[in-house]
Amino acid sequence: MTPELAAACRTAVHVLTDDGQLLRAGRASLFVLGEIGHPWLARLLGLPPLIWLVELGYVIVARHRSFFSRLLPKRR
Repeated sequence: MTPELAAACRTAVHVLTDDGQLLRAGRASLFVLGEIGHPWLARLLGLPPLIWLVELGYVIVARHRSFFSRLLPKRR
C-alpha cells in the first residue's frame, strides 16, 4: 500500500475489485452491497442521478461519523 492510498483510506472506504479497479466512498459501498446479496439494489443506486445522491450521502455520513454512531444501538 502506498502512503497516498493509506492516507486516502483514512477518509473513505476503498475496494480493490478482482479486475484491478479501485473503488472508493459511495461506489465502494455499492460494490459491497452487491456482493452481500443485493446486486439489483446496487445496480439501481449506481445509476445517475441516484449515484450522485449515494456519494453525497456518503460524504455527509463520513464527515459526521461520531453523530451517526450515536444513533446506532450499542453492541454488547
